[in-house]
Amino acid sequence: MCMMNLPNVLTLVRIFLVPLLVVVLLTRFEAELIFGVHKEVLGAAIFGLAAFTDWLDGYLARQRRQVTSLGQMMDPLADKLLVTAALVSLVWMELAAAWMVWVILGRELAITVFRSMAHARRVSIPASALGKVKMVMQIVAILLLMLGNQVQLFYVLGTVALWGVLIVALVSAADYYRRYNRVLSDPKVADFEQARRQSTQSSRRVG
Repeated sequence: MCMMNLPNVLTLVRIFLVPLLVVVLLTRFEAELIFGVHKEVLGAAIFGLAAFTDWLDGYLARQRRQVTSLGQMMDPLADKLLVTAALVSLVWMELAAAWMVWVILGRELAITVFRSMAHARRVSIPASALGKVKMVMQIVAILLLMLGNQVQLFYVLGTVALWGVLIVALVSAADYYRRYNRVLSDPKVADFEQARRQSTQSSRRVG
């Protein structure tokens, strides 16, 4: 199977959009408008396009059965680069609290470490339902905050959404950590899904 298929090309496009996003958001242009639009609106459009490729490459990979090891490695990397660039840019633009972004990005780093350590034990860590919810909330929060300079209501809603991201990020990190410890402590547990089921069963017995 060809490693550089359409889903992987879309992932590369998302990676190449990251520096463009940073340049548009953080460069001080002499003109107020770029191509007739405010730079925050253009930045939101670039981020929205990149986020759409995230959904599209996964959809095409499943539909075409073109899931490759290269794609599985590049996709989470592209997501983290995109989200990190967007959140740091928002802090620089004073549209997001630095400490909130630090906690959210710290969570991402911790999960990456968990994944690497689990991979060394040949244990895969699929994205949890909470992780997927967090990603969607992140996209919404970032888009709203990017447009916050243009519409005050968007800034308020984006800040509320970012608080939601922070809470979900902490809860999902605790869930990853609990399941990872289960995998480490019990040699009979081969993967995270099995760890999740055992944790659920243990909670029911305690209840």
